[in-house]
Amino acid sequence: GVWRQTRALLFKNCLVKCRTKKSSVQEVLFPLFFLFWLILMSMMHPHRKYDEVPNTDLGPLDPLVLVNFVIGYTPPTALAREIMKKVAFDNFEDGLLTEEYLSEEELEEASALKPSNFVGVVFKDPLSYQLRFRDSVAMGSLYTESR
Repeated sequence: GVWRQTRALLFKNCLVKCRTKKSSVQEVLFPLFFLFWLILMSMMHPHRKYDEVPNTDLGPLDPLVLVNFVIGYTPPTALAREIMKKVAFDNFEDGLLTEEYLSEEELEEASALKPSNFVGVVFKDPLSYQLRFRDSVAMGSLYTESR
């Protein structure tokens, strides 16, 4: 029954493998070659591990740096407004100028028209955001660590 059919199939497969040695060797060696290649590439570009930075008091922030400083943010949700209000008024005496934009495109247009003291904040979800500077996008270390 089943045992005879299984044994005959195994015998047939062994005969095929013995008669086609070149392709059988390739089936074994190609995955090993690619595995070796991946290990070699990962060794050439190792992950950088940064040490922890101890907590230190950086002192007060120079208010002259923040003269006419503008922070634009999108999307204008209630949570984003609350976060930006805390950033503007809880951390700075005079408060920062914050502007809300309906879309990322409007934020990018505003950053192109505004002077160099404009920073954009794009809230991706309640726990993550991206900073947009005039010429670049700053990503969190979460994304850059595994590159």
